[in-house]
Amino acid sequence: MADYSMYIHFYKQEQCVTVAKSGQRFADGVMQNGDYCVGFEGIAPPSSDQLYPEVPEPSPAGTPGEVPQPATPNDVQVSEDTEGQNGRGRKPSSDMVAPGGVGSDPAGNGLYKQNKDTLFFRDNKRRIDYVLAYEKNDDSKSEEKKQQKRECYEENLRYEGLELEYEDRELSQDGKTFYVKIHAPFDVLCKYAELLCIKMPIAYNDLEEEDDGRQCPNPMRLEIEEDDDRDVFTAPFMRNRMKKFMIPQKKEEFFHHAVRSRIVYTILERCRYEDDKRKIGIKKMLNNGSYSAAYPLHDGPYKSEHSKLTHGYKNDRHLLFEEWARLGKWYKYQPLDKIRQYFGEKIGLYFAWLGFYTNTLIAPAIVGFICILYGAISLGQDLTSQEICGSNITMCPLCDQRCKYWPLDNQCRYSQASHVIDNPATVFFAIFMALWATMFLEFWKRKQAVISYDWDLVGFEDEEERPRPEFESKVSTHRINPVNKLEEAFLPFYNKVPRLIWAGLVVLFMVTLVLAAVFAVIVYRIVIVVVFYRSDLGLISERAKLATSATAALLNLVAIMILNKMYERVCYWLTDMELPRTQTEYEDSFTFKMFLFQSVNYYASIFYIAFFKGSFVGRPGDYNYFLNEYRPDECDVGGCLIDLCLQLAIIMVGKQAYNNFMELIFPKLKNWWSRRGNVDQDAVPSQAYTRWEQDCDLVPVPIMALFPEYLEMVIQFGFVTLFVAAFPLAPLFALINNILEIRLDAYKFVTQYRRPMAARAQDIGVWYNILDVLAKIAVVSNAFVIGYTSNFIPRLVYLYGYSPEPGVSMRGYVEDSLAYFNVSDFQTLSIPDDKIGPDGNNVTICRYQAYRHPPGHPNEYEYTLHFWHTFAARFVFIVLFEHIVFLIKNILAYLIPDVPHDLHDLIKREQYLTTEMFFSNEKDLQQSMDQLHHDTDGTRHRHAHHHE
Repeated sequence: MADYSMYIHFYKQEQCVTVAKSGQRFADGVMQNGDYCVGFEGIAPPSSDQLYPEVPEPSPAGTPGEVPQPATPNDVQVSEDTEGQNGRGRKPSSDMVAPGGVGSDPAGNGLYKQNKDTLFFRDNKRRIDYVLAYEKNDDSKSEEKKQQKRECYEENLRYEGLELEYEDRELSQDGKTFYVKIHAPFDVLCKYAELLCIKMPIAYNDLEEEDDGRQCPNPMRLEIEEDDDRDVFTAPFMRNRMKKFMIPQKKEEFFHHAVRSRIVYTILERCRYEDDKRKIGIKKMLNNGSYSAAYPLHDGPYKSEHSKLTHGYKNDRHLLFEEWARLGKWYKYQPLDKIRQYFGEKIGLYFAWLGFYTNTLIAPAIVGFICILYGAISLGQDLTSQEICGSNITMCPLCDQRCKYWPLDNQCRYSQASHVIDNPATVFFAIFMALWATMFLEFWKRKQAVISYDWDLVGFEDEEERPRPEFESKVSTHRINPVNKLEEAFLPFYNKVPRLIWAGLVVLFMVTLVLAAVFAVIVYRIVIVVVFYRSDLGLISERAKLATSATAALLNLVAIMILNKMYERVCYWLTDMELPRTQTEYEDSFTFKMFLFQSVNYYASIFYIAFFKGSFVGRPGDYNYFLNEYRPDECDVGGCLIDLCLQLAIIMVGKQAYNNFMELIFPKLKNWWSRRGNVDQDAVPSQAYTRWEQDCDLVPVPIMALFPEYLEMVIQFGFVTLFVAAFPLAPLFALINNILEIRLDAYKFVTQYRRPMAARAQDIGVWYNILDVLAKIAVVSNAFVIGYTSNFIPRLVYLYGYSPEPGVSMRGYVEDSLAYFNVSDFQTLSIPDDKIGPDGNNVTICRYQAYRHPPGHPNEYEYTLHFWHTFAARFVFIVLFEHIVFLIKNILAYLIPDVPHDLHDLIKREQYLTTEMFFSNEKDLQQSMDQLHHDTDGTRHRHAHHHE
């Protein structure tokens, strides 16, 4: 209600207006025990149509008549043919009716038959915007306190203008849950839309090009009618300028459900349940057990017995299921506007980002596949593989004592597989992926700017965010907020520091635990490879390295999953202990700790194989030993790239398969578990299972429901970019996974989860910064993978510096890369039991991969000049690679604007229309004020004439 105090002139006459007790709030007046008495002294305030001609008279807030009471079994009538048919004396809700009065049948007979999928109160007019559920333990002493809190809380909800309707537990299927249905009238929605500065449409977008209907057919386009939200200009809603907004004939449709649920949730968060001003909000009511659930309703069932071609879609949920959540629609665009309207901007923004990321993966997936295809096609021209496959060179044993001398041609298939991955195209692909990461991030900023404008998210995070209820309840110190000048809970710096230090120490301990797990896997590699080599089974001993790598990767994957679950609980505990003030601060702190841990957890073993494996082995005659018995793990003749590829493939693909299984199966199991206590569905008519009960039995949406989704994709982004030189098929596997991920996440939100409160977010938050850091680290990582892990640089050095035909042929590369060793120089622990070589003769000289002088040389077994040339070439390549790629990345980031040019025109046009609306309304207001003063002067003259 508008403030008319500046227009009121007092006089001694008093009027008293009697209204029904409905919980309506009055700005001026005296409430008495009985009727509400509203007194004015002086001239009555002008009506809204006098002061603001465009404002309609608001309908009364609250439920008319007496406050509705829960329906009880005595209020229920049951037909004779169905009573007790389930054998339990239970009254089927198909015949349950509500008493007359509030919620009665519109026909006026006082009876109303319940509809299981209704989204309205019993009058079938007022839509249910939110539902509260609770169970009551009559024998509990604390139940009285909870009941008092609920009564006080619900009375305050009515005081704010919300309308409530009750469902007794005898009417619920489980026989123990009470439901409170909440409806927000139009005037309450308008009031809070103005307070929350929600933008609403004011005019159609007249800058977009008209569709001439000559577009090429696009099989990926959805054949559904899109709403007009993207085709309109918007402005912050104001009740005194209501006529300037595009309000439909059915004004209840002006606010779509996401806005309605957000407004109701705002009221739920601000209402008290005790006299203490800190005892406020639905979150605290859920935490203290006064309510067991609070949720908006889904729009109805997501399936229909009729064909959508003949009957259309039953509701938005049905539409989203058919066109978005089904795997058969994997090639279709996502209906982002529908997602936003149904689930809110925060969830809509996640799916927009995931869809954009998935689309941009198409190019690297194709290029990576081409690189692999090039390696396979060029395998016949690879002289290195041919020399290894046709070699008769005897190699030194790969382990001590029990291992035998072995022929180099055993590495034939391994070297061929290595060439498929490690070829000249891999270098190009690494550069391509570094630039792709930059292009992805820059174009996402442009896409995000468009979405923020279309969804009215610009400047959203600049608003003052309220403290979390948990923060207010646990913090005892207070201060005056510098923004709103109100007293609020405050955690001093001296109180924060010990919490942060303790959290940091726990995080450091958990990271150390991860490194210990990685070290354990390394020890497993060292020990088990010896066991496999010593096996009498030729099938195992000949494939000891491959079997070791595969089993170690699987073991590492299991350890990763176990540690993730463990640390997630620890991370929640640490973040709760830190007491972040706002939900944003809470999410940022939790995100930092979880990503730090999971990045170490997932990437540590991969970094070991890429950059450290084989670096501490030593050489024959001077091996380094672990626990005085085991030699460190070493790479094969072809390098460690195949081991790295295998590790990446198992961890990445295994993680994706596990997550997809959990996202699909786990919610179904939880829903089955929550419904198991309900009445047997075969014994009760379908009308009994109402919409609010069906939704209550769904999995509640976690507070940080999107966190694991973002984290999963960001970890995947690291796999795709950090080590793509070792696994060019990573983008292809990521693309396939993400196509499934979009539909599985959609299925989960549409069918398995309760409908979440439509939360807002301006962007993807701290995840963008994490992606940017990963993109920069990826440049350095791939430079080292190519420079040190692969054989690309040694081959180039040989080709242009040591080949018999410089710059032309690689012939002789294998011979040049193997050093000689005299078996008489073996350490005692390393002497093999079997001294017979593959050719059946005693071995006197064996070969190993290194650039060292042969025995008998003045500097025997020391590094040759070839080694130092290769070392210098590796270093130069890494420096050049990094500088060139970073230069190109920065140039691209500078050339690509963050905001599209067309968007600037749309923003300016919207600002112009908003300004014109203000000026136009000021003219109307001035005319109303002039008329008001004219009427006031006339009234004064009549009063003066009357006194005379």
